[in-house]
Amino acid sequence: MPEQLPSFRKELQELLLVAMGAVPGALLRWQFGVVLHDRDVLVNLLGSLILGLLLGLPYRPRIQLLVGIGFCGSLTTFSSWMVNSVDLIVSGQQLAAIGLIGLTLGLGLGGAALGLWIGRSVDALAIKPLERLR
Repeated sequence: MPEQLPSFRKELQELLLVAMGAVPGALLRWQFGVVLHDRDVLVNLLGSLILGLLLGLPYRPRIQLLVGIGFCGSLTTFSSWMVNSVDLIVSGQQLAAIGLIGLTLGLGLGGAALGLWIGRSVDALAIKPLERLR
C-alpha cells in the first residue's frame, strides 16, 4: 500500500493542475461568447496560438497540464464549432458554414504555427545553464 501513495499523490496533483487551468479557460470562453458574440473562431485561434507556443517551448509537464490540457482544453470549442457549422448548413446557410469552417481552420493553423515559431524563438534566445559554463 505505501507504494501506491506517491502515485496517488502525483495523480491528485495533476488533476488539480488540469482543474485550475480549466476554470479560467471555460470562463474566458464564456466571456468571448457574451462580450464578442463569438463562440468559435477567436477562442479556437487563441487556443491554437497558446498550444503552438507550448509546443515550441521546452517540455514542462506541469505547464502542459495546467495550460495545455486545462486552460486550452476548456477554452477551445471543437464540438461547438462542428455543431454551429451543421446548424448553419441545416438552416440553408452553406456559404456561412464554409466560411466558419475555413476561417476557423485557417486561423487555427496559422495561430498554431505562429505560437510554435514564437516558442522556439524564445527557447533559442534563452541562456542554457551549460552554455554559461563554456
